[in-house]
Amino acid sequence: MILAMFLAGVFLYPTMPDTMASHWGADGQVNGYIPKFEALFLMPAITMAIFLLLILLPKIDPKRINYAGFQKYYDGFLAVFVGFMVYIHILTSLFNRGFEFNMTAAIMPAMAVLFYSVGALLERSRQNWFVGIRTPWTLSSEKVWDKTNRLGAKIFKTVAVLSLAMIFMGEPGFIVFVVMIVALSVYLVAYSYLEFKKEAGAKK
Repeated sequence: MILAMFLAGVFLYPTMPDTMASHWGADGQVNGYIPKFEALFLMPAITMAIFLLLILLPKIDPKRINYAGFQKYYDGFLAVFVGFMVYIHILTSLFNRGFEFNMTAAIMPAMAVLFYSVGALLERSRQNWFVGIRTPWTLSSEKVWDKTNRLGAKIFKTVAVLSLAMIFMGEPGFIVFVVMIVALSVYLVAYSYLEFKKEAGAKK
């Protein structure tokens, strides 16, 4: 898929405008442009770099043995991530070829799939240093890790489903989506701390 992104860039390069739309606001309207070489090849390059990094991380993780318990879900997430980047690359190319659509609304279904995939990964994850909800308290207790990441899985899957409704809400929906993600992330950090304190209290 990453190779296809690079090949598509080569094929489309002669037909694209010298300056291409590359960034959209919450309202789905263009608010940023870059030269076409960057627009066509920067995203494939970033996708390749992140993909290779995600392949490397489990190999250098001191707890790499734990990845065996959720490897297929990790691999599945990698595939979804690359697919998401390919989809964004396609949307960007279509937009700059003259197709008119609201970019935010077009991206939200892919965001839903990505977030649901994150939820599936969290649900099966085991304690490690790179993948999952990693706080000082989840990394200090496998029990707290399991509780926090299982709760995180439910939250991310729920957010994925709710995000589909935001396609019809326009800019306010996108803002609500971002605020919701930030608030829930803070909640999960606090939850891991409280669960750790509860566990520590039970041992006294």
